[in-house]
Amino acid sequence: MVNPGRRRGMNQELEKVEKTEDKNLDLALRPQRWDEYIGQNSVKDNLKILIGAAQGRGESIEHILLYGPAGVGKTTLAYLIAREMNTNIRITSGPAIERVGDLASILTNLMPGDILFIDEAHRLNKMIEEVLYPAMESRTLDIIIGKGPSARTIQLDLPPFTLIAATTRVGLLSSPLRSRFGVTFRLDFYTNEDLEKILARSAKLLTVQISNDALSHVAACSRQTPRVANRLLKRVRDYAQVHGDGNITGTTATSALKLLSIDLLGLEETDRRLLQAIISKFNGGPVGLQSLAAACSEEIDTIEELHEPFLMQLGFIERTSRGRLATRRAYEHLGLAFPETEARLAL
Repeated sequence: MVNPGRRRGMNQELEKVEKTEDKNLDLALRPQRWDEYIGQNSVKDNLKILIGAAQGRGESIEHILLYGPAGVGKTTLAYLIAREMNTNIRITSGPAIERVGDLASILTNLMPGDILFIDEAHRLNKMIEEVLYPAMESRTLDIIIGKGPSARTIQLDLPPFTLIAATTRVGLLSSPLRSRFGVTFRLDFYTNEDLEKILARSAKLLTVQISNDALSHVAACSRQTPRVANRLLKRVRDYAQVHGDGNITGTTATSALKLLSIDLLGLEETDRRLLQAIISKFNGGPVGLQSLAAACSEEIDTIEELHEPFLMQLGFIERTSRGRLATRRAYEHLGLAFPETEARLAL
């Protein structure tokens, strides 16, 4: 009989192995060239001009701010820019830079032409932002040594570098920081046609046969996001391997997604629970975000960053000054009668 403590340790090791495999798989699916990066054509065209001009002058490209919903390719773009510039990229995130010393260590270890990518830039500490201002503008780093009357400032020169910042909530970035980026690009949700192309490429890399109707079905359920599309493809592949011959057909995809509680529009159980809470507990709204989060036992940030943007994109939720409202489409999708009152006829 296996000791419970040992079994727990074995399960933790298996989870670590699975997470590592998923991470390596995600990296393998990440586009390596411009022609493999599907969608966001306007952003790509502008970046190609920016990179070509910088290479012609023999300079680093200007600092870039990328914003948009989670999973639409901001990190992938940063990798592609580094590859096109033939330079190294250092990856970090806003929450990981806790002290000024952390940022100073990163900046002083950059080589000329390197790219520093900061994900979740809206979560940067304000003191960290202030250190970034001279680093971005004049490539200098001001360090204070000592305390009190004996404290003195040392100014270090930094090599030419490019900062690429990514955020899902650009409004939380301070105005001085935003103004120091040379270019700002918004990445939008993807069309089903682009998602089908992404899924076809990913299926080829995974050496999985997938039919056209399965591609269409998975794409339609992918919340208009490549990251979600690839995640669903891997889960559908697992289902096809266990319950079929490994090939993904339309029937297989439908059964797998049904088992995952994902409907035809890509709504998951949490999305439906949010809509049902607004309708049943708050009479369709308006309801404040804190009240909604408490009613659904979800974090406010999770609702605001993950679920709400997609529900608003579908036209299921309307955000007003008084709170969130469920629209007629939300009622219809859940199979509920829309209340024909004067207050809601405008929706």
